[in-house]
Amino acid sequence: MAKESDPYPSQNRIDRIPPYSDEAEKGVIGSVLLDSVKVLDLCVQAQLVAESFHVPAHRTIYSSLLEMLKVGAAIDVLTLADRLKTAGKLDGIGGPSALDQIIDSTPTAAHAEYYIDIVRQKHILRMIIECSRDAEQECYGSQDSADHILNRTEQAFLDITERKHGTMTPWDAAVKKTMESIEQILVTRRGLTGLSTGYANLDKKLLGLRGGEMIVLAARPSMGKTSLAMNIAENASLGRKDPDSKPHAVGIFSLEMSQESLVMRMLCSHAGVSSFDLSRGFLSKANHQKLANSASVLMKAPLFLDDTGGLDIMELRARARRMKKKYDVELIVIDYLQLLHSKEYGRQGRQIETANISGNIKAMAKELSVPILVLSQLSRAPEQRDKTGRPKLSDLRDSGAIEQDADVVCMLRRPCKYPDDEEHDDETLAIVDVAKQRNGPTGEVYLNFEEDFTRFRDRERGVDGVSEMVGMPEEEDE
Repeated sequence: MAKESDPYPSQNRIDRIPPYSDEAEKGVIGSVLLDSVKVLDLCVQAQLVAESFHVPAHRTIYSSLLEMLKVGAAIDVLTLADRLKTAGKLDGIGGPSALDQIIDSTPTAAHAEYYIDIVRQKHILRMIIECSRDAEQECYGSQDSADHILNRTEQAFLDITERKHGTMTPWDAAVKKTMESIEQILVTRRGLTGLSTGYANLDKKLLGLRGGEMIVLAARPSMGKTSLAMNIAENASLGRKDPDSKPHAVGIFSLEMSQESLVMRMLCSHAGVSSFDLSRGFLSKANHQKLANSASVLMKAPLFLDDTGGLDIMELRARARRMKKKYDVELIVIDYLQLLHSKEYGRQGRQIETANISGNIKAMAKELSVPILVLSQLSRAPEQRDKTGRPKLSDLRDSGAIEQDADVVCMLRRPCKYPDDEEHDDETLAIVDVAKQRNGPTGEVYLNFEEDFTRFRDRERGVDGVSEMVGMPEEEDE
């Protein structure tokens, strides 16, 4: 009877020697002992830690070097040997002769960066192997769903990537980059702006949607927050009001509305056709032509829609990373926060779960370096507090962490919904109250809302009731 073939041939077994370079590890330590001031700074900048060294003796030596760096001790072969002897570790590394051998094998510190990079690369390979083994173990032993295991695995590999790219930017380079932005202001006179919302009044207050920021748009139900978010997404993807008229790729996570419903709303909004009349079967030839024209425009827009409901926050982060990598999205819209879940914190109460979700969204904005516009529900407090329904930051539903994590919080309200509001008779007025802005002013922004077409437009009465000014004011050269 023929023997069954081994499904795991020897070259694929996990008992192989992990990748490392004994010579490079000695080269790094020897270079430190020859020129500690320069080389240790290079090691810290490259994020070398004790675990970056595979040989136990080298790991012990490097750990001692880092401790000496922290306390500002002089570093050479004699002081290192004394410290290791005091800690009872000198014999464990092979005695003073082991240090002398390392020094002898490193004639110069000039190639320190080359040695450091080899050690770093080998460490990354070992971390990849470790993550792969953990993933394999989870696949065989975990009771969690495959999707959840996949999300955790992807996050583990992302942590390696973040570590790889996490080197600190030198201060002089940061100042130089900022001065380039200042020079750009002098040339264009447009100021520091992020991605345009497509609304001049809102852009004057926010200076656009900036990368790495979490922008919360909150409102009570049926105020039009989804419509405003989709209008902003459409404007960005078509390059409207953008200084360079450049289309920007936009990713949308619609946890509430289906893809068909959302596309129908965007088509009707762009075409200026009542979606309610269309759903009742009233469609004239003129409106059909408008819809056809809008379809030809929107089909070219770089919009990427994911309408999966009930997403876990870690799964959403994984999908957003793929979206960023594949389509290079420059804005992400999430509709809406309270429909997300966190399996890890779900049993600890909705407040803690929401705090975890909010923190992950903020971390995702920084990780992807894009603005994230996330919609949020408000509690009933505005309507219980007074009859004008004016919301406050404390009205954000489920958790105060949303207010803390967000860089910008906008509260949308429509006075026509409240009979006791002094502007109740103005059916088109929509007020966006910028209640928090970490890097700018707060205050109210006025827009028009055409409810039949779910369309927001700029209003002549602009920011804080001041007449709208088109563009930024220009100053004369002195």
